[in-house]
Amino acid sequence: MLRLEELGEGERERWRELRAATDAPRSPFMEPEFATAVSRVRPQARVAVLYEGTSAEPAGFLPYERGAWGQGRAIGLGVSDCQGAVLRPGLVPETGELLRACSVSSFAFDNLEADQALFVPHAAEEHTTYVIDVEKGYETYESVLRTQSPKFLKTTLAKERRLGRQADGPVRFVFDEREPAALRALIEWKSAQYRRTGRRDRFAQEWITRLVGRLAETRAPECTGTLSVLYAGDRPVAAHFGLRSASVLACWFPAYDVEFAKYSPGLVLHLRMAEAAAGQGIGLLDMGRGPAEYKDSLKTGELAVYEGEAMRPGLGAALHLLRREPVRRAHGFVRAHPRLASLASRALKGAGRLRRS
Repeated sequence: MLRLEELGEGERERWRELRAATDAPRSPFMEPEFATAVSRVRPQARVAVLYEGTSAEPAGFLPYERGAWGQGRAIGLGVSDCQGAVLRPGLVPETGELLRACSVSSFAFDNLEADQALFVPHAAEEHTTYVIDVEKGYETYESVLRTQSPKFLKTTLAKERRLGRQADGPVRFVFDEREPAALRALIEWKSAQYRRTGRRDRFAQEWITRLVGRLAETRAPECTGTLSVLYAGDRPVAAHFGLRSASVLACWFPAYDVEFAKYSPGLVLHLRMAEAAAGQGIGLLDMGRGPAEYKDSLKTGELAVYEGEAMRPGLGAALHLLRREPVRRAHGFVRAHPRLASLASRALKGAGRLRRS
């Protein structure tokens, strides 16, 4: 087992080669640059390097984090939207042996790729991630929206024009903004959104803020931190920070200035992101798991991701399961019952209002 910083460039290149050989979308979360960035802010991050027989060339990599009590988890668990091992096609190691070699009793995941034969059998739940396909260009995507969500598209474009008339300057969009003040504004908006909706503020966790800062400076062909900003005049009104590869834009942290909410700047931002991504040859925007009205309006398709935990026999794994599984089952029960999910959402928003008062 190695620290990510200990990987040589030859091993990193082999990682990229193995990843490119799969049929899965080339998510930047599965690249060595993302794992390395996490390792800088999460000291327990490690990578298992797998070999076959006497070959000197790696046959696979499993980035993971090791907890204080020996439990393992996908690297970046809680913020990573794509997880799993990077293996030679057809290679499926014995799970228990791999975990033992990693000195962990378990491996938890919440956004496992669908083709991860090593861990999918251990999944407890299947979730949906929503995607926008712009492989054939933005004009084709917009024509799909005109058929699929005609009112949504017409209304959003009208709001964009109205925002331009009301602002002190024209509406403009920057796909890859490098201005630090814009990233700070996005984090402030996103933190306020978490609190407003009664959800845990991810940016209150120092490691997540530091991770985003590191990734904002990462410029690699298959993992580039990308800050996209919608401006009204010189004022940013919506922004998104995510990661992109040559073929996938992973949508991660979108937010907007609530003063401009009536213009739906977040929706306008997503349309412009899709247009810019298509212009750069990116074929897929991954909006992540979790239902949302805006995702239903923007999406062209869905993919499956999995949540669960692979474990090897032992007391540590059993105790860990007893602690985590009831919580997971409770969350799954609420998600499976729309009325309960709606009540839970309203309760969270009410809690958020109480905290602000």
